Amino acid sequence: MAPLVPKSGDAIFASIDRVNAELFTLTYGAMVRQLLTDLEEVDVVNKQLDQMGYNIGVRLIDEFLAKSNVSRCVDFKETADVIAKVGLKMFLGVTASVSNWDPEGSSFSLVLDDNPLVDFVELPDTFQGLHYCNILSGVIRGALEMVSMKTEITWIRDMLHGDDAYELRVKLLKQIPEEYPYKDDE
Repeated sequence: MAPLVPKSGDAIFASIDRVNAELFTLTYGAMVRQLLTDLEEVDVVNKQLDQMGYNIGVRLIDEFLAKSNVSRCVDFKETADVIAKVGLKMFLGVTASVSNWDPEGSSFSLVLDDNPLVDFVELPDTFQGLHYCNILSGVIRGALEMVSMKTEITWIRDMLHGDDAYELRVKLLKQIPEEYPYKDDE
């Protein structure tokens, strides 16, 4: 039997059943609007979007690993490339560039020129503190935690706030040792 070859993000994106992009974008926008109405404070909404994303990422990693045939990444730099080129393409249909590595190799920036979540969106002045796409930071954080990487993810640039791109800063806080529920018999 031949070994499984990792699929490219384009190949996976082409083979996955998708929902209509406009429907997805409008539904996400309605959800954010409802959160703003219910929670009333932008900081609380940002935290809620991050938590929702985290819960999605915890579950999404299984589908990603099953459909992408990606094996364990050897280091954080390879993980960054897989997120940017395979993960984001697989689930959002976009790719990101990886840049701004720190000297220790423990943090980097994911830069997206395109973001399908923000089609049809304009932030009013009263919501300028809102990280509208904060669900993405939660998804990445949750998925990475499931593969033993505790991370902190923050928004650096956001086109909804007048910047030229969307930039997430991903910082590896610690590598979590894997624990198995049983011990091998010696």
